[in-house]
Amino acid sequence: MEEPHDLGYGLRKEFWHRGIVTEAGKAVIEQIRKDGLLPYITATHDRNNPRSGGVMRNVGMKYQYSYEEQWQPKNILVTFRMYQLNLDGNERCVYRKYWEESAVHFVETDI
Repeated sequence: MEEPHDLGYGLRKEFWHRGIVTEAGKAVIEQIRKDGLLPYITATHDRNNPRSGGVMRNVGMKYQYSYEEQWQPKNILVTFRMYQLNLDGNERCVYRKYWEESAVHFVETDI
């Protein structure tokens, strides 16, 4: 696996907790499946934002690992959780670039 195919999203605060991102994410993933162009989709979220991880799980993604990164532009240390959805049926493949680039990486067992 050479590159991420990150599913990213952002939503104004007044629209949070309505299922909008989950439903939109499911629609995007369904279209990606139909197109058949990507073998997998990746996404990351700040561990301090667990609801974003909930969205990832709700669209079918699976937690793979966590890693630390000095996040810019705020220059703060953030622990990210990396999720992945394999669309090609190969469940053993994991995008590992974030793991390999981070000096601090680990698998959380309580997710």
